[in-house]
Parts: sequence; C-alpha cells; structure tokens
Amino acid sequence: MTSISPTATSDSNSDSPTTAATSSSKATSTPKPAACSTSKDIPSDAKHTWTDITSWLDKTDFNCTFTDETVGGLPIAGLNSTWDDSKAANSNVPPLNKPWGSYGDKPFRGVSLGGWLSLEPFITPSLFDSESNVYDEYGLCEKLGSEKAAATLEKHYSTFITEDDFKAIAAAGLDHIRIPFSYWAVKTFDGDPYVFGVSWRYLLRGIEWARKYGLRVKLDLHGAPGSQNGWNHSGRQGKVHWLSGDDGPANAQRTLDIHKQLSAFFAQDRYKNVIAFYGLVNEPALSIPQDELITWTEQAYKIVHDNGVTSTQVFSESMRGLSPWQGKLAGYGNSLALDVHEYTIFDNALIAMKHADRITFACKGWTDQINAGMNPSTGFGPVMVGEWSQADTDCTKYLNGIGNGARWTGTFYSGPGSMSPNCPTKDEKCTCDEANAEVSTFSTDYKTFLQTWAEAQMDAFEKSWGWFYWTWKTESAPLWSYQAGLEGGFMPPLAYEKSWDCSKKMPSFGSLPEFY
Repeated sequence: MTSISPTATSDSNSDSPTTAATSSSKATSTPKPAACSTSKDIPSDAKHTWTDITSWLDKTDFNCTFTDETVGGLPIAGLNSTWDDSKAANSNVPPLNKPWGSYGDKPFRGVSLGGWLSLEPFITPSLFDSESNVYDEYGLCEKLGSEKAAATLEKHYSTFITEDDFKAIAAAGLDHIRIPFSYWAVKTFDGDPYVFGVSWRYLLRGIEWARKYGLRVKLDLHGAPGSQNGWNHSGRQGKVHWLSGDDGPANAQRTLDIHKQLSAFFAQDRYKNVIAFYGLVNEPALSIPQDELITWTEQAYKIVHDNGVTSTQVFSESMRGLSPWQGKLAGYGNSLALDVHEYTIFDNALIAMKHADRITFACKGWTDQINAGMNPSTGFGPVMVGEWSQADTDCTKYLNGIGNGARWTGTFYSGPGSMSPNCPTKDEKCTCDEANAEVSTFSTDYKTFLQTWAEAQMDAFEKSWGWFYWTWKTESAPLWSYQAGLEGGFMPPLAYEKSWDCSKKMPSFGSLPEFY
C-alpha cells in the first residue's frame, strides 16, 4: 500500500501570535487569538486540508487564525503561542510546572477518554445501531462514505467529550488522563476509509484542556496500521496484520514512522510538563511472539527518545501478565514502564467469582501480582495499571463485539465448552437484566458492592505507579463509566479519599444475588 501524506509544509520553530511556541516553555495566560481567518485568507493549496480553519465544524477554544506551520510534519493549527503550566489538579498533587516526584512513591489516579478519538461500539452504540453489518470504525467509515463519515465523526469529537468533562475529572480528585487516539489522526494509507486528520486537532485541544485543569496526560496510540490485536477498538476487527502476517513488517515500520512524527511534535517545550507518559501501542495481540514485540519496542523507544521526548514511555504487557516480562527490556530505568490491564470478566474462571471473592481477589491476588511486577527480581519493575473498571459481568451491549453474547449467560462462544452460563450460580438464573438495568434501579446492596469493588481495585493498583480507569464516559454502560459511578453514588466522590481499603473488614452486601 502507498502512503497518502497530508499537505506538506515546512517545519519551523518561530513564535508568533498565531503559532505554537517551540523554543521555550512559558507560563503566561493564553491571550485571545486574532479574528478568525476567512476563506480568502486560506492559500489555494491549503483549502480543504487539515490546516483550513474555515472547514472546521467547531472552533471553540481553538486559535482560528490560519497557519501552515508544522512540527514533525504535523500541523500546529489551532494552538496559541503561549500556555500556562501553573495549575494543579488538586491540592494533593504538584502543579504541572513542578516535578511530580517519584511515581513509585506517589501513585497517580487517572481516567481514560475511551470511545472519543478511537471509537468503541460498547461506549457509543448509537454510532453503530443504525448501520447493519458494521462492527468497527473501519466498517462505519466505509459504509458512510468519506464525506458523511467526516461530518459524523467530527460531530462526535466535538460533543462527546467537552471542556466540562476535563473540569469534572479534576473535581473528582483525579490527576492524570489517558487519551486514546488512532494512527489516522496523522496518516492514512491506500484503501483506508478512515477519516484522516480531524481527530488530530481534538487531541491537541484535549491536551490544552487537561493543562487548564492541571491534569497530566498519557498519550495512547490505540489503533496501529494493520490492527495490533484484531479487536474493534484497534479500528478494524478481524486478523492481526501488525508485526504478524504478510503485511506485518510493513505495518510495524509504518507505526515506527508515525512515532517519528508524533515524538518530534510532542518533544516541543509546550508539552514537557503536561505529557507525563507516551504510550507506544495499546494491547498488542498475545499471538505476536514476545521477542518480536521486544525488538519493535526497542526500536520505537529509540526513535521517541532520540527525538527529544523526556516523558516516560509505556509499553503493554500484551495480555501476557507481568511475570513474563522479568528481565526483558532491561536497562531503561524509569524511562520505560509496563502497562497492565486488569479485568475479571474476560476469563471464564474469574468471571464466575462471587461478590466477596471478587473483592478478595483484588486485595490479595492483584496486590501480590502488582508487588511482584514492581520488583525487578520477579517482574519488569516500573508498572502501571492502564485499564480497569467496576464491571462485574460482561453483559454490556457490544462489549464482546457487535453480534456476540456474554460469558455470564453462556451466549458468547470462545471455544469448546464455552456456551454455558458462567455466572457464579452457573445455571438458568444467570441474567444480564439487572446488570444492564438503569442506575436508578440499583439496590443499596449492589451500590455498596460496586463502590467496595472499585475501592479494592484502587487500593491494589496504587501499589503500582498508579491507575487509569476505563473509561470516563459511556452512552449507556454505567459500570464502565467513572462519571456514572460518581452520579449514581457508587464511586468515591474524591479519588484520593476512599471510604474503604483492603485493610478493613469487608462490608455486608445483604441479600445481593450472585447471578447478577
């Protein structure tokens, strides 16, 4: 496949009222930009490209004065030339312009903006409900066509996550934010139906909103060329064509090239305080040989480091767990961290645990696992928990992919013998009705369990560098939404003030049934 490049412009480090400063970090209030450029201000070769301000649906909080300046080949259009790093997310953490300290000693508490710049059907089912035989972002864009897909997705980017969400995240006592995005934010290839470039400016705006509320950012490449895991959140469900398969090496190189662009851009001074973590690729498939993944990670790390990014780089344990990484990728110190995602609902053995057993598993099993993973003699060393949730079933619509059922009720096929109910009672009582009910119908006992379940995980995961909840907001999946947990009264109002931890006696969950 041949690369389709964005409009080429020259890199520059100039600092003017209409461009992003790259020469020095500033801590000044952001001035109001000049009047928005009009169509007559846009050069002919820039019209209808990603630097054409007049084609943008939403200009809120963007600098709407035209510039064709780029850094690393990526446009800075929309950014102001000054920024303010003096804010702290809350009184317990330092402002952005002060060092965090040691992540091993002071855990971070964060949340992901899943389903925003990289679509996931269970997070925003409304985007997929009206289209038949569409299972992922690839299929959605292909079905809608380029013009309608661009309009549909930009409306989603503009409305699903807004500044109010960043403000609420900080108000919830969280201090870090993980922003997943996909490769088509900066590049597409022949045959790709994806909407090119539009999500890029929303990523940049999101970082500026994070800065405004003192939230440190983890960049997360969620979809890589060829799909790194064959799951819908990588962009295309199906086979893995990243590192593996005939196109694997080509797509691996494309991803390195993309990191070359991204790291050149995010090495700018304006990002050195706000971007705490630089994620290399989300959840590579377990089927990819570990040695090949290690080689690719070493190459990616060098590119990002040599381009001047000083943030800690993060790689995935790729569904292997923590112990297989002991002694691997050694010698990087705290400049490279391992990301593990912890769930009990995608494993037939774990999903069948009773409520109290699930909490004990977090307090004992996950705590032991994290402690071992953080010890270089038994694990990798620097570890963070990049995903977890309050979900205690896999009942959520589209969670296992569009058209698939749930392990909980025995309607999801994952191999021989899998089509039987797998809730703790393992019989016809297993139901998704209550698990998928409105939050207003949740019993007091269920809410007590859900908050205790969340706080048990927080307690365990704070033995690592810190955690990111998956995810901040959903349309209709409250057990995956930090926001819904806060509003529904089954999440601690402030992340740093838990009412329960693993050292305390487990509360009673009354007569809460084990089949939901």
